[in-house]
Amino acid sequence: MDRFNAMRVFTRIVELGGFAKAADSLQLPRASVTILIKQLEAHLGVQLLQRTTRQISLTLDGAAYYPRCVRLLADLEETEAVFSAARNNPKGLLRVDMPAGVGRLMVIPALPQFTARYPLIELEIGLSDRPVDLIREGVDCVLRGGDSLDDSLVARPLAMLDQVTCASPDYLKRFGTPQCLADLEGHRMVEYFSSSNGKRYGLEFMVNDQVQIINLPKQVSVNSADGYLAACEAGYGLVQTPYYHVARQLSEGRLCEVLRTVATPGMPLTALYPPHRQLSRRVRVFVDWLVELCAQPGNDFYRKDSRG
Repeated sequence: MDRFNAMRVFTRIVELGGFAKAADSLQLPRASVTILIKQLEAHLGVQLLQRTTRQISLTLDGAAYYPRCVRLLADLEETEAVFSAARNNPKGLLRVDMPAGVGRLMVIPALPQFTARYPLIELEIGLSDRPVDLIREGVDCVLRGGDSLDDSLVARPLAMLDQVTCASPDYLKRFGTPQCLADLEGHRMVEYFSSSNGKRYGLEFMVNDQVQIINLPKQVSVNSADGYLAACEAGYGLVQTPYYHVARQLSEGRLCEVLRTVATPGMPLTALYPPHRQLSRRVRVFVDWLVELCAQPGNDFYRKDSRG
């Protein structure tokens, strides 16, 4: 029995919550996964997993064994990278997740830069606005916007994204164009709410170096970034969004920026990954590339007059 391979199978079963999912993830026959776990349990002399018809759960021995496996596998990968070509040319599958707009407008258009540099890395990219359980879903790295982060994960700041306040031309014809915060009386907004915790977000402005939140009447609330902008284009009210997400609509005249002289707080963009994957060469080079990407001059991530 290849013990390290068996440990990889065991950790992936725990992360994905099933034998079949682990087999598909590792591109192994399902029977091989079952055999490896039986051999591992026989070698250790303990039961690691409690199997039922509906779910897989860790036994007490399995719960103690899992974090040790994770550390050993991470150390093995890093050690092999030090003494092999993988240090300069890492390979393997890298699973990442990011908001749909970040992936569609920022990362994927520039991705050929990364794959040309690291041709042996295979990327599996999830695009969603929902929170992802990295351990349970077997994801190596996620990108998230905003301040609400998970303290159990390693966080790498990528950028502070400019936010703009926008409305459709039709909306401004009906309600007028606000020039200052006092002009917002009588206006409406499209409300964004979190699909994970239901938190609702108003418009944010910097007043005397403090964030002031303004909630306006609304007729439509949405829980996705694309739906948020679609409701704005349909004339339902004011929105605030990172500049990169609305740059095309602004240039084409489908949306108009308002309150440009009133500062808005920036939105932090952060890469997050589990501590046990901190040494993964694949994760490291991908996050380093993201830092480079966000710092490249001349990209469309930031409002042009905000970069000096």
